[in-house]
Amino acid sequence: MKKKTTGGKRPAPAGRSLGLKASRVGGPVKRSSASGPKAAQKQAAERREQKGKGHAIGAGNRFLRGGKIDPRPINGREKVVDLIDGTFLAYNAGRLREACQLFTEKMLAADVTVGLTMTGALTPAGLGMAAVIPLIEAGFVDWIISTGANLYHDTHFGLGLTMHRGNPQTSDIVLREEGVVRIYDIFFDYDVLLSTDAFFRAIIQAPEFQRPMSSAEFHYLCGKYVRERERRLGIGQKSLLSAAYTAGVPIYTSSPGDSSIGMNIAALALDGNKCVIDPNADVNETAAIVLDAKRGGGYSAVCILGGGSPKNFALQTEPQIQEVLGIDEKGHDFFLQITDARPDTGGLSGATPAEAVSWGKIDPDRLPDAVVCYLDSTVALPLLTSYALAKRPKRKLRRLFDRREAMMARLVSEYEKGRA
Repeated sequence: MKKKTTGGKRPAPAGRSLGLKASRVGGPVKRSSASGPKAAQKQAAERREQKGKGHAIGAGNRFLRGGKIDPRPINGREKVVDLIDGTFLAYNAGRLREACQLFTEKMLAADVTVGLTMTGALTPAGLGMAAVIPLIEAGFVDWIISTGANLYHDTHFGLGLTMHRGNPQTSDIVLREEGVVRIYDIFFDYDVLLSTDAFFRAIIQAPEFQRPMSSAEFHYLCGKYVRERERRLGIGQKSLLSAAYTAGVPIYTSSPGDSSIGMNIAALALDGNKCVIDPNADVNETAAIVLDAKRGGGYSAVCILGGGSPKNFALQTEPQIQEVLGIDEKGHDFFLQITDARPDTGGLSGATPAEAVSWGKIDPDRLPDAVVCYLDSTVALPLLTSYALAKRPKRKLRRLFDRREAMMARLVSEYEKGRA
């Protein structure tokens, strides 16, 4: 026999007020809420308005403790710092503000070792000279991982060769006939490539190059020759390689053969040249830098421009230390990435710092000190550099290149202890 129903309405479950969403279990909502009874809240707001009474909206709400969006009008006299702190308040402007503040307030502390990774054609656009060299000279970048292409095109400037602004709509067929090469809206003479190739082939045949070496050693030697060429030409310091050589900042490349520099090394090998870039040395040296930062009582930070292989090469230092070498460690402490890559495609370039935690790349306790800004690096890097130089004094150069042997000795020692 069927049980009779009462009025066709199902009674509200115990402990849940009418008008609340099913996901909100608990007592009645006492203030305005999208999950509360709409009619009553609407009438209360109208009564307050009629009586001219103010209302402390969201007072005490833990989600409303951020600064109010109430910027001063832009008047054209703002400094970069004021513009970023005062008007970059939301969306990716907000993330860039957070990135600038993270970099300046935490990553540039005296006990933090900062690694910079570079992908995309940054140096052809002049950002080596405009931004990266000033960061190196200020002691704000301690080691670098870059695509070989960035280092190759950087060398043009150190050799006194020129790059020019152009129109990306120009016919590439016409440009080829005129002997002009383009990187989107950057134009340069084809002979720039030939001259740079000739420079690298000449120096790589020097006796000091005739051995296997890490890419940091290779770039250090190249930087010495580029610096000498700059002096002879009287053009000042135009090259990232030259500046890194002067400051003792090691520069690695995660794929040595994937650039015109590597292509010229390979070509000379056919003639019996003994210069070989040793990727094993690169993997262990970069891991040693991170381990030394931690064991020295400090912290490790990564600033990632773009993504790609350099990003992975910087972040894999922690799995190399923990998973492969069996050394007790937790992950990088500070993570800052500027990228236009989405995380949902599965590519490493778009992978978030939270995802990196699952690999042991990022210390899970430091996730609040991680910022991803979805923005073109050519826009963000000059702003980040100006902001940092305005807010922080220069740091003492760490000259990590000079300390490679000591750092490797520490890595080997801990590795051997773990195997004993």
